[in-house]
Amino acid sequence: MRVLVVDGANVVGCVPDGWWRDRARAAAGLHAGLLSAELSFDLVVLVLEGRARAGVPEGEVAGVATVHAPGSGDEEIVARCRHHSELGDEVTVASADRGLLSRLVPFGVMALGPRTLRAKWASGR
Repeated sequence: MRVLVVDGANVVGCVPDGWWRDRARAAAGLHAGLLSAELSFDLVVLVLEGRARAGVPEGEVAGVATVHAPGSGDEEIVARCRHHSELGDEVTVASADRGLLSRLVPFGVMALGPRTLRAKWASGR
């Protein structure tokens, strides 16, 4: 199975569009973008932390599973990537956080830049 784990904070934060004024609204916009994009993954896991959690309820909708990190989003992302890697899934993470990406190397996780991901729903692909 092909799994994309999305670092919600990093993907939202890659464009200075005022997201910091309403993190919940920004998270809802990210979720809507993921739902509208034609992504080549069997499962998309959107990890939200802090105030962004109020924007999207936990659960799965149309192949996009939203997870509320109880603490650090990075810790939840590492746990999800480890879990899917151990299942034998092909895991990609959408993030430009170098520290996070370095922690995922042992699990063979591939990286997708946040702007590249955002371009997929902006273009409808």
